[in-house]
Amino acid sequence: MRSFLIIDAQPPENLSKYHPESIMLSYGYQVHPSGSEAIVRESIQHADAMILHLPLSSIETWGNTLVKQRSLPIFWWCSTETAQSSLQDCEVNVSIDGVLTPSMTEQELHWSLHFGEKRFFERQHWHSEREQLHARLEERKWIDKAKGILGQINGIPEAEAYDVLRKKAMNDRKRIVDVAISIVKAHEMLRA
Repeated sequence: MRSFLIIDAQPPENLSKYHPESIMLSYGYQVHPSGSEAIVRESIQHADAMILHLPLSSIETWGNTLVKQRSLPIFWWCSTETAQSSLQDCEVNVSIDGVLTPSMTEQELHWSLHFGEKRFFERQHWHSEREQLHARLEERKWIDKAKGILGQINGIPEAEAYDVLRKKAMNDRKRIVDVAISIVKAHEMLRA
């Protein structure tokens, strides 16, 4: 990661040496500072990650806005200004991949960014796996409903009903779930 979108709700007029923009530039990173959504939309395409220099209470709103634009690792810049939050604000509903502080050395910052990026990719993988499992569960529900309907109508056990479903899918060159969905929907239409 070399390029960062820095979100700062109130960008300072004169950058202090502890501001994320100053520190990241001094360590050789590219930065795209932003405080407005319009600039974010333009800059997010050029960034490898996002740094939120915001109070915890503002992170959820900005985080949700940013994730809709593009999914990138998100880091929170914990400074004296941004850490002035209540314990309730710690329950934000945005996945933060790492915490950065102004006191970090170049190596500490580098490793925090590295581990945060790794966490981001793991989180993306887990999300993808979760979606696939959810889709398989939904398919299983349709198949089970169709087996029940076929078993009830034909007076056969579920194992035989599954064989009927499988054969129908093979003959029609369709996925078994698609055949199951059409059986369940046809049965629901006939009952209504």
